[in-house]
Amino acid sequence: MALLEDKFGEWTPVSRMAGIAWLCFYALFLLYAYLNHSGFLFIDYVNLMIHEGGHFFFSWFGRTIMILGGTLGELIVPLLCAAYFFWKHETTGFAFSCFWFFENFPYIGTYMSDARSGALPLVGSDESDWTILFGQWGLLLQDQKIGGAMHVLGWMGMIASVAWLGYRVRQDAAAKPKPLTW
Repeated sequence: MALLEDKFGEWTPVSRMAGIAWLCFYALFLLYAYLNHSGFLFIDYVNLMIHEGGHFFFSWFGRTIMILGGTLGELIVPLLCAAYFFWKHETTGFAFSCFWFFENFPYIGTYMSDARSGALPLVGSDESDWTILFGQWGLLLQDQKIGGAMHVLGWMGMIASVAWLGYRVRQDAAAKPKPLTW
């Protein structure tokens, strides 16, 4: 079964060894993320820089978009990377970018869930982006539910990204001709 290959072309094959290494990396990262209850993972240092840059970039479009711009930046950058790797049919780059995109959701969800309590540390502000936004939109009392949904969506997306990579590795291994033995 060719997953979208008929329409978009073949993906760059992944060797069995590289595929196993990537899948082990993702499995260890998911275990690390599952066991970490702080809501902030080491990759989130990169995401935080992109988040802060997003505020600056989107500041030209008004106050609400500027506040939302941090989160938009966190999501748009990996999404653009995924689009690039999709266009190039680069299997591991696309899988990583999709995983990175969805890895942002639990982090964002943590801050959404904290909108009313304001207990988490903030960078450069006394009030959370999500406290302001949910307050504007009349959703402040739903912060926990929305944040929880973001967590679930993020985990589902990360697992789906890894499953897709596993599928590609298996397809590539099955497609290789077996050497003839006499």
